[in-house]
Amino acid sequence: MELDAKLTADGRVIVIHDATVDRTTNGKGRVASFSLDAIRQLDAGGWRDEKFSGAKVPLLEEVFETVGKDKLINIELTNYAAPRDGLVLKVCELIKKHNNHKQIIFSSFLSSNLKIAAQTLPEIPRGLLAMPGLLGIWARSFGFMFGEYQALHPHISNVSREQIQRAHRLKRRVHVWTVNAAEEALRLKNWGVDGVFTDDPQTILRALGRRG
Repeated sequence: MELDAKLTADGRVIVIHDATVDRTTNGKGRVASFSLDAIRQLDAGGWRDEKFSGAKVPLLEEVFETVGKDKLINIELTNYAAPRDGLVLKVCELIKKHNNHKQIIFSSFLSSNLKIAAQTLPEIPRGLLAMPGLLGIWARSFGFMFGEYQALHPHISNVSREQIQRAHRLKRRVHVWTVNAAEEALRLKNWGVDGVFTDDPQTILRALGRRG
């Protein structure tokens, strides 16, 4: 599983992808401007059968309780607009509370987030996310090679067999985002990639000859 963690205005850790609630709920505004109570009043389930479904934006700890401890959870630390908001430490506190260290991997585009995570929970692996194109050159090269990471998370448009081999020589993994086509998954498998992020897990599992 891959999910994005953010803080509400009153400091609670929730799971929501966008920086605003506009696309994924029936509300409008920046996530960081909502208290937990206010964001829980929104419908995050989408329009179904001519009405909203009633689903709520979940707390990270609710996700932990629902999923259990038998699945890997990639937590992206997504406080990109406010990197000093304390998100990383609060996520770490929740992991300590639930004692589910072994099922977690952290990822972020911010090396500072991963540094804080390493200082707080050094036993949890960390993956450095790299933006596509020119914006991600530093992360894919010097940032990753000389940083203390266990994985590189590059965009699919910037992956090569040689890059994967370099990472493996460093004893690190490569997890590619976002892979939704069967032929892309097979090509990456042949190159030796360690994992992919996908919006269509059933298609990718079938392509790799696995069952969901």
